[in-house]
Amino acid sequence: METRAAAGAAQPSGQRTRMRLPPRVSLRTAAAADVPAIAAIYREQVATGTASFEYDPPAVAEMMCRYDASVTAGFPWFVADDDQAGVIGYTFASPYRPRPGYRYTVEDSVYVAPAAAGRGIGAALLARLIEACTARGDRLMVAVIGDVANGASIAVHRKLGFVEVGRMPGVGWKFDLWIESVLMQRALGEGAAAAPALR
Repeated sequence: METRAAAGAAQPSGQRTRMRLPPRVSLRTAAAADVPAIAAIYREQVATGTASFEYDPPAVAEMMCRYDASVTAGFPWFVADDDQAGVIGYTFASPYRPRPGYRYTVEDSVYVAPAAAGRGIGAALLARLIEACTARGDRLMVAVIGDVANGASIAVHRKLGFVEVGRMPGVGWKFDLWIESVLMQRALGEGAAAAPALR
């Protein structure tokens, strides 16, 4: 389990950003036993928010299938664990696109329980994910912010070195509204300055 002040992220300059976590909260690698709590957090986001364009919250069994497939493929998952409230947030990386030319680019996902929002947990989770993906040899992390109105997510990504590279007006339809998404990205390790190690 990581210390509360951990969750550093390798910046393009090689520096690490230290993200301070609230008291009683620590980050750790997600386990299968965490999937019900992960599913509950995601269920709330799907049902009430525009961070995800899913309409129907997936059942725990479906979330377990997604988790198993992702972990088996070697992608990192982390949870923020409050020693009183349990899992209050999670993050994971996934392939940006399935074709092999994209294999050094990952997409991040970060979700925090509404009661835990605004406490720096999303930033700490994202920082830890950046660090893990850099260690994996990934070279670029892409964030697809589901809704341009999600200023908190945009701000967290910007704080951790992401830059906006585009917007897609009207790309999603949810809650009887057309939704504009924001694309952001961040170099990992050497980024595109050198060829990657083959894998």
